[in-house]
Formats: sequence, structure tokens, C-alpha cells
Amino acid sequence: MAKNIVSLICALCVTVGFSGVAPDVFASSTPKRVAAANKKVVKQKFAVKRAKAKSGSVRKPAAVARSADKGFLVSQDGTLQLQSSAVFVQDQASGDVLVDKNSSAVLPIASITKLMTAMVALDATPDLQETLTIGSDDIDLLKGTGSRLNVGTRLSREELLRLALMSSENRAASALSRHYPGGKAAFVTAMNRKAEMLGLGDTHFLDPTGLTAANVSSPRDLARMVNAAYQYPLIREFSTTPGDVVRVSGREMQFNNTNSLVKNPTWEIGLSKTGYIAEAGKCLVMQAYLNSKPVVIVLLDSWGKATRIGDANRIKRWMEAAGFASSANSARPG
Repeated sequence: MAKNIVSLICALCVTVGFSGVAPDVFASSTPKRVAAANKKVVKQKFAVKRAKAKSGSVRKPAAVARSADKGFLVSQDGTLQLQSSAVFVQDQASGDVLVDKNSSAVLPIASITKLMTAMVALDATPDLQETLTIGSDDIDLLKGTGSRLNVGTRLSREELLRLALMSSENRAASALSRHYPGGKAAFVTAMNRKAEMLGLGDTHFLDPTGLTAANVSSPRDLARMVNAAYQYPLIREFSTTPGDVVRVSGREMQFNNTNSLVKNPTWEIGLSKTGYIAEAGKCLVMQAYLNSKPVVIVLLDSWGKATRIGDANRIKRWMEAAGFASSANSARPG
């Protein structure tokens, strides 16, 4: 008899431990009551979650409600509400910080990498008309991404540079690095040396494409990198070209810019680069004139198809609504 009582108590303890149901539920030991109690507990938990979500999304501060009709949201403390995980917006002329959200976070930067790739390739003062060949070493074996530049494709260095910046062509970036003096290893070393020279303490590169999550930086570092890349006329031109027809293996192919904003007449963009891998989310960096002010915009770890574009537009509308005065040194480059 005593042995049976002990066994019953143990069974009840195990059941309580897994169900989270109060002990008095088992007074009658009926399966229906146990199931009903479990269902009640689950409902209570989800009700709490719904209440928390509702209180966080429906009850907007007064400042948010007032600015919603202008196409952006500002919290009561004056913070611009953006969806990207890390954001940095800076006046390019004065250095004043306009928006700062997790700007010191060190994150994967995906194809934003190609801005550094382009700078290092151009620093070597190569023959831009030299014909380079896409090889098997340029195939992406890490992520398995495809490319319209088949092995054996022959293009000039200038065409590969344009495709790397405009269309984020990974094989183009890889081929540029392979044809660097000393090969790809020397190229990556030069990328990190350039980062150190620019004072980018949060930045490190392992490859020239950005396909690896080991290529990392912070929004603050990337703002400095964008400013450095902006000094290269070809990078400004190629990164903002809306599209181009390239003859590949005897066929004419249309390549387009990965940033749809370069085609938007309401934007004046001087430099642009997008990026995406799963570890980095969607990324976007730009130099643009907003309200006649030259600014650098860095958006990292955006999720959703249009989040980074949406954030860029919110920043633009916010600056226009705020009426930021143009900087004294805001002349466009020649």
C-alpha cells in the first residue's frame, strides 16, 4: 500500500513539473481536467504576450502621432524611429552626427565590402582597359550564389569594376582581386592595411566580395569608409550608374543597380552600395544631398525586402521637415 502511494506521488510530481499546472488540479486525477487546465495556462500566457505587444505598438507617444503624416516617426525624446538595427547619419561637411543608433556595433557588412575592394584595386593604378578573365577560382563556393559572368568571360578591368559596384557582381570583385599584384591574398592584406590607414579600428576583411560574415565593421567606421571612397571619381560614377548593357560571351546583357533609389529623381545620390548575406541582413550606405546638405547614410542589418529603402526615405523626409540648413562647404565634386 505504502509503495503504491509513493509511486502515485512521484507520478503526480513529474506531471506537474512538465505541465506547469497547480497541484489542486489533480484532486480528481481526471485526464479531462488536466487537459483543460493545461489549455487555460497556455491561453493565459498568450494573452499576456498579446497585451504586451498591444501596449507597445498601439499606444504611440504624442510626438509620434504628430509626425506620422509626414512619412516618419519621432519618439517623445526626439529619436527618429528606424527599422535598421544599426544606423549612422553624418553631415559630410561638418562631421556633425545627425542620427546615431547602435553606431559602434561591429557587424557583418556583406557587399559594402566592395567599396574597399574598388579603392584597393584603383590604388594600384592598373590599366583599366586590360582584359581580365573570369576563372573557376571566382566561383562562390561559400554561399553558392550564381552569376551571369560564366567561367571564361573576358571583360576589361573597368567593366568588372563597374559591375562590382553597380550590380554587386561577386565574380567581378573576385577577378579584380586575383589580378592584383601578388594575387588575392595580397589584395586582402592591402584591404586591411587601407582600413588601418583610414583609422577603421572596427573593420576587418577576409575576402574581397563580402560573401563571408567575417568581413565586419561598425556604422561609424563605414561612414569614414564611404567618405574615403567618395574621393574616387570612378567609384562615385560606377556605384550610382542606374544600369548598363555589357557584352558577355558575345551576348548583350542588361545589368542594373542594386539600389533602386539611384533611379529616383527626388534623390541626389553621389555614392551608393548595397549588401546582403543572411548574417548581415540588408545593408545600404550612401552619400547624398538632403535639403542641399551633403550627408553620409549607413544602414545595417535591415530585415524585410524594402526596410533599408524605407529607412533611407524616412531619414530624407525627416531632414527635409526639420529644415536642416545647408553647410557652407557643400559644393558638388567636379
